[in-house]
Amino acid sequence: MTPSDTDVRTRALDLAYRRGARPLLFRLGGDAEDVHHRTVDLVQALGARPRVRAGLARTLTSPGTPVHLLGLTFPNRVGLAAGMDKDGRGVRAWGALGFGHVELGTVTAHPQPGNDRPRLFRLPASRAVINRMGFNNAGVHSLAERLREARAEAAIDIPVGVSIGKTKATPLEHAVEDYLTSVRVLHGLADYLAVNVSSPNTPGLRGLQDAGPLAELLGAVVDETRRLAGNSSATPVLVKLAPDLSDAALDQALEVAVGAGASGLIATNTTISRRHVAPVDRAVADREAGGLSGAPLTRRAREVVRRIRVATDLPLIGVGGVMTADDGVAMLDAGADLVQVYTGVIYAGPALVRRLAAL
Repeated sequence: MTPSDTDVRTRALDLAYRRGARPLLFRLGGDAEDVHHRTVDLVQALGARPRVRAGLARTLTSPGTPVHLLGLTFPNRVGLAAGMDKDGRGVRAWGALGFGHVELGTVTAHPQPGNDRPRLFRLPASRAVINRMGFNNAGVHSLAERLREARAEAAIDIPVGVSIGKTKATPLEHAVEDYLTSVRVLHGLADYLAVNVSSPNTPGLRGLQDAGPLAELLGAVVDETRRLAGNSSATPVLVKLAPDLSDAALDQALEVAVGAGASGLIATNTTISRRHVAPVDRAVADREAGGLSGAPLTRRAREVVRRIRVATDLPLIGVGGVMTADDGVAMLDAGADLVQVYTGVIYAGPALVRRLAAL
């Protein structure tokens, strides 16, 4: 069988990344976070040029089947997960790079530097990453202004979600109002909101997944989106859950999410577990605190997605350990409506996005 033009292009991208770009990126001076920032700088620069965006779209996008979900139309099933573009600097370019949606953030009500560096570590043999970034971002007002400018230019062509989290300096007893600040600032700018209560890198945050705090938080966020919308459709509110919840805790969180009126779910965030890490990476994995993403999370993320799908028919985005097109198929088979990637792109490059977009 003669390969299609899409197959030829995908294979060429795969080869170029694996033999050229990835070895170069992994050898660059500085730590892994330096490479991350340079990548976002490049994406921002590409997005600033309409003709470049159009050329990228012709080269990198793959025909996909549109998905209608959350009152939105996603041109394909693959999105960029939160964490890559916290401040929305590349928002004009992610669609041209082949993604069917992007989740910006996690952003907080107030600017914050995050945790001390180094705070991002590659585990190459495991095809994994450990991060303890700590919601480093320029604050929700900065992101909102960037989104407002891009929308005014009609430069965004895919759904844009925004992950919102708690400012580290805000006491837990004031967490609800902290989240509501972000909800209000982002009104009319985000296509959906993802309530992040599952990052392991902000002290006490995961306690907001407990039934009482989660019910209070989600109820307040959903009510606020409805109040802001008036007679229009409210911004969909999704909740992002951790892979480390027990089955009983997960079931409880789902019950609360449904009861509070959440529009959908995202499973999963990074894990504090170090299971399935390759022996050669064990020393780094055991030494460095933070959330683990990538291939060691593949099986658990899929298990959580499967359990959620049995429990509810809410729209569900599957994320965690999607490293290949087969992983994407398995995530969809487990019950996800859309998939998101981040660490998979670090190791597989843009060809992975094309393959997932074609599902």
